[in-house]
Amino acid sequence: MGSCESEHEGSAAVHENGNGDVDDDDHHQQSIMMSPDGLIQQQDYVAKNIVPVLSRNKRAAVLICIFGGQDGELRVILTRRSMKLSSHPGDVALPGGKMDEDDADDCATALREAREEIGLDPDLVRVVANLDPFISSNLLRVVPVVGLLSRVEDFKPVVNEDEVDAIFDAPLEMFLQEDRHKCIEKEWGGLKYACHVFDLETKQGNFVVGGLTASILIQAASIIYKRSPAFNQTLQDFSQLQWALAPAKQLADMEDGPGGSNVR
Repeated sequence: MGSCESEHEGSAAVHENGNGDVDDDDHHQQSIMMSPDGLIQQQDYVAKNIVPVLSRNKRAAVLICIFGGQDGELRVILTRRSMKLSSHPGDVALPGGKMDEDDADDCATALREAREEIGLDPDLVRVVANLDPFISSNLLRVVPVVGLLSRVEDFKPVVNEDEVDAIFDAPLEMFLQEDRHKCIEKEWGGLKYACHVFDLETKQGNFVVGGLTASILIQAASIIYKRSPAFNQTLQDFSQLQWALAPAKQLADMEDGPGGSNVR
């Protein structure tokens, strides 16, 4: 599986204004979520679909592999999913996929998938952190694993053509910038959520980074650069919407749940 992301999937974090307070639109969304008409239906959805995310066979991890560019900027490795794949062919993704029985943890999953997809030797990557998990639209619990590639010249890509059509890189900071960003408003269960999309021009061609991949990279860039995106974020994205609907006890029982980033 090239990754659990796509322009058709959502994800990301709770949105706040510059003062650290929840925006009025967020309060409005929360009031909608707690309305009597929708609450029973949403809780039933959670019981049937969110709870299975806690199990191992619904877990996945992606690798945010960062290296220094020629001008000293931070860059991240991305792929385009093969057109041979049955799910989300041609979408831009981070290397990653579902957890195998033999994977010791999320870090092992992300590194194994990166080796299988693009030939990235795990010994070249120093894992520094696991970010808070996201929920994909097919209800996988996706953990972003941040790794540093200090000797990018030692990385000799070997593309698995069954899973990947292209490998390229992008400046990490672009996921905080407004000039290449747009937001598509979508709806799930009567609730609106945001799908972030970025346009990217590279030597390998033009790419669109959207959905779960975009949301993960917005979160990673915000943490690494210690600042909020320049663009307006008034809506939750799909992943945060799902977390908001999940009962508190189920989240508390979840290993490495939101708010519990596992720093290595």
